[in-house]
Parts: sequence; structure tokens; C-alpha cells
Amino acid sequence: MKPVPQGWAGVDVGKGHHWVCLIAEDGTTLWSNKVINDETTILEAIGEVCSRAEQVTWAVDVTGTMSGLLLALLAAHDETVKYVPGRVANKMADTYRGEAKTDARDAYVIAETVRQRGDLTEVEVAATLVTELRLLVTHRTDLVADRVRLINRLRDVLSGYFPALERAFDYAHSRGALVLLTGYQTPAAIRRIGQSRLQGWLVKRKVRSADQVAAAALDAAGAQHTVVPGQDVAATIVADLAAQLLAIDDRIKDLDQRVTTTFRAHPQAAIIESLPGMGPILGAELIAAAGDLNGYANAGRLASAAGLVPVPKDSGRRTGNLHRPVRYSRKLRRVFYLSAQSAMMREGPNRDYYLKKRSEGHKHVQALICLARRRVDVLWALLRENRPFEVAPPARKELPATA
Repeated sequence: MKPVPQGWAGVDVGKGHHWVCLIAEDGTTLWSNKVINDETTILEAIGEVCSRAEQVTWAVDVTGTMSGLLLALLAAHDETVKYVPGRVANKMADTYRGEAKTDARDAYVIAETVRQRGDLTEVEVAATLVTELRLLVTHRTDLVADRVRLINRLRDVLSGYFPALERAFDYAHSRGALVLLTGYQTPAAIRRIGQSRLQGWLVKRKVRSADQVAAAALDAAGAQHTVVPGQDVAATIVADLAAQLLAIDDRIKDLDQRVTTTFRAHPQAAIIESLPGMGPILGAELIAAAGDLNGYANAGRLASAAGLVPVPKDSGRRTGNLHRPVRYSRKLRRVFYLSAQSAMMREGPNRDYYLKKRSEGHKHVQALICLARRRVDVLWALLRENRPFEVAPPARKELPATA
């Protein structure tokens, strides 16, 4: 069969296999088949598709880890790939006849979407450094979530049999309290060892302010003399949870060093980190969420991707209505929001701008969003001029006199 001049290939991405559907300009299906997520099979599918169309535009509905091998192979063959969001594909599917949902039908809908729409975003395979940062940042996010879950579980179990000790410490920030729980978890055990020996036991384990930790534990133990049913079993669970938290804290600490080292290998890391409130961890999250910052046309595009630009909702005579956007990168918005919150707490231009917005009647969150939007412009200008942030503005260059 003679190949058609132009074809559109939709890929319904899956973990174990993909479904690829190639359509012609009139919407007829040229090739539709199941493709195992394996290098050899994917290469054979690319060859089949390219043999049926001289020029192919590919489209995928997932750009995450499941499609990593597929996107890498398509990039190696210089194929154009567009991204069709799942929400767009689902709405597009409603316009077709029938209610059946199969991988083949989903792939056909994705191909039809990319054939009819020319405003879809082109997928670019991230550089190695960006990919590494995304993996490290995602892993760190998972560890932090595990830590929060363990802390909540520890407080819940501890409050069930020893509420005075649960109230005595902030277990999310006190390493000494976690070390204490690895050895002593009941009122009787804490009273038995006494403050001086408990303080010495904590000092041997390099706990800061061991005297204060020991005193607070003795006060809590002195407030309770009743043995709650199940106390011994609960105490062993608390000790195990405390040990897990100490271990996960060490893992997060080591991972932070690795994230920092990887981030500072980025050519724009020094400029990003110079912005007040933007440390290496948030900088790494920025690169992981935004990818290549040079891919944004201007600061407004970057701010729009972060959801910091209101969108109009006008209808008829109702004009000038601005609303919060719905489709934006939550991760990117989080980076700019947290960095603005951190910068606002210190004296300087960021705090001055925040206070200015508060004086204009904006609430705290609104003022922070205004500050975050302004910081996008500042960061963009720094990257454009390839210079770090300075509180004092740089000297203006004098233009040559003209006649």
C-alpha cells in the first residue's frame, strides 16, 4: 500500500502495553495495534507507522514514567510528539457515537484530537539533569509524606496511653524527643531512671538540650501513675515508630545533599538560588516542574503555567470578570508561593512589596500571590540578563550621544 502524505498516530499509554492507532487525513484508520512496552516491539511499531505515512504527528495522553521508553525512542527517530491531556481526550470521546471504552478507541480519539487541534503542546524529552532532579524531588516528596504519616501515627498511639508525654514535645521538629522514645516510652520507666541518669543517657546519644528534654519527660511522667490497658504493646509500637522516624530523617538529610549537588550542576542554579527565599531544594523543584526555563516565551507564560495569572470569564455584557485558573502546574505554583512566603519574612524589597499589598486591602494569601507573580518577573529578568539577584539595582549603561 502506498503511504499517505500525512498521518496522525494516537497512543493510549499503559504500564504493560500501549495501543497505537494511525489515522489518515479523512479520519480513516490506517493501522491500529497493541504494542508491548518493550524496546523491540516499540521500534517495530514505529516502523509500521512510518511505512504507512510519509510524515507522522504522534500524540500521547501520558508524559510520565510509563511513556519514558516510548518518548525516548520517538525522540531518537526525530518524530514530532504532542501531548493530549486526559481531560481533553475524555471530553473529545463524548462527541463520538457509542459508550464503549477500549484502548483501541481511546487511541483513535487521541489521534483524532491531534489531527483536529493545532494548539497542543509539543512533548520534549527532558535533559538528563532535569530527569535526575525530577526523580530525586519525587522521591523526597514521598519520604516527607511517609514521615508525616509516621508522626501522626506515633502521636495517635502515644496519646492513647501517655497523653502528657504526647503534649510535651513537638515530634515533627524535636529529634531529642524521638531518641527518648526509642528507649523510654512509659511513665513508670521514665520515673525509674530519674532525671540525672536520663540526661546522661540522652547526652551519650548526642541529643541537644538533653537537660530540657529529660526535665520535660519527668514532668510528664509525674503527672500520670495509672497503667492503661495495652500500654506495653503500645510502648513497643511507639519505640518502633520513633526508630523509623529517626531513620527516615537521616535518609531525607542524605537525599537533600544529593539534590543540592545535582541542582548546583545546572547552569542557571546560581542565578535561581540568588533570589531571596529560593534555596537549593525549592530551586530543584522549580527545575523539575518547569523543565527548560528557556522554553517559555516570556515571564507571563511562566507565571501562567504556575497559575499566578487570572483568567477572564466574560459573557455578554458581563466583562472584566477575572477568576483563578483551573489548569496549571500545582508543583510550580507551590515553588513560587513557598519562596515568596519565605522571602516575605525577612526585611527587604520582598517584604516591602508584601506590606504594600496588605495596605491596599489584600488579605495574606492574596498579597503572597501578588508577591509570587512579581518574583516571576524578577527571576525571568535575572535569567535573561544572566546575572544574580542584587538588592541594589545595577548601574545603567549610558547610551552613546546621537546628533
